Amino acid sequence: MKFVDEFRDGQVAQALAGAIRRKVTRPWNLMEVCGGQTHAIVRFGLDELLPREINLIHGPGCPVCVTPVALIDQALAIAARPGVIFCSFGDMLRVPGSAEDLFSVKSRGGDVRVVYSPLDALVIARENPEREVVFFAVGFETTAPANALAVSQAKKEDLRNFSILVSHVRVPPALEAILASPQRRVDAFLAAGHVCSIMGMEEYHPLAAKYHVPIVVTAFEPVDLLQGILMCVSQLEEGRAEVENQYVRLVKAGGNRPAQQLIQEVFQVVDRTWRGIGGIPDSGFGLREAYAAFDASRRFNVSDVGGPESPDCQSGLVLQGLLKPMECPAFGKACTPDHPLGATMVSSEGACAAYYRYRRFEPVR
Repeated sequence: MKFVDEFRDGQVAQALAGAIRRKVTRPWNLMEVCGGQTHAIVRFGLDELLPREINLIHGPGCPVCVTPVALIDQALAIAARPGVIFCSFGDMLRVPGSAEDLFSVKSRGGDVRVVYSPLDALVIARENPEREVVFFAVGFETTAPANALAVSQAKKEDLRNFSILVSHVRVPPALEAILASPQRRVDAFLAAGHVCSIMGMEEYHPLAAKYHVPIVVTAFEPVDLLQGILMCVSQLEEGRAEVENQYVRLVKAGGNRPAQQLIQEVFQVVDRTWRGIGGIPDSGFGLREAYAAFDASRRFNVSDVGGPESPDCQSGLVLQGLLKPMECPAFGKACTPDHPLGATMVSSEGACAAYYRYRRFEPVR
């Protein structure tokens, strides 16, 4: 298969769904980790192809969604300062803090710019030496190499007007938090293929063994996802709990070693708070002391900034797989893409955004 149409072939999808129906003998709960996978499942109606015994649970696989309110408020405080150019990916601009979002700051005259890479922010810093340029470094392990490269390059160039506000989170500790929870509902995981393309699969083997849970590294198109589901169901029905790779065309067991080395050079593992979930030990990246001069939180002294989350937003339960978006009382009423209560409604990978776009007129199955 070389072209995207082949990964969306209806006959192949139906054949895989049939194989799943023939394999399953009892109910199973499968969690897809990545928000991109969630959007593909909802957009293409893959859950409707599956036998009723298979329940797909949407996990915390959206880094924008799990960025805590306190960090959004820090971003707002920095972006509102005179002399600052605040750079971010576009989907962060609508994410609500405790009182407003980055679009609100921009509407009042703040210099908030959408960029497509942290290296774009480096260019802006070079072109504006008299101003502070801050990049909002949000993401899973997937985007960490590019952000590490930007910081490393800034240090080499002695670019003193550049810094990053770091909100990097790591997937394996989040999966362990879900598995260790007394509310655990998950029988198997569809792991995020793009994360594993960087980090490999080594960190997942201890989780599979400790919690006796199948973990299948899966890509993002309909055929990929159905094949990943079939691999999970096969393991569950056979009593196996292994790490398998559906995304063989891209993911290698050891991942991308040069990218990992760059991450390790610039970042260190830190505890991180996840929006709607709380603190998870060792679940994030933070800048090493050698690169502390590029830490925007320190540079602008905003580490104590932060307010509460909306009490009406239940995105934390959605992110933990305990609630489907349409089961939230605020969904499509008090919470819409134009007036979101939480990040899951505005992020391009948010589960609530996927259901609002594709399912808001349908009953919960």
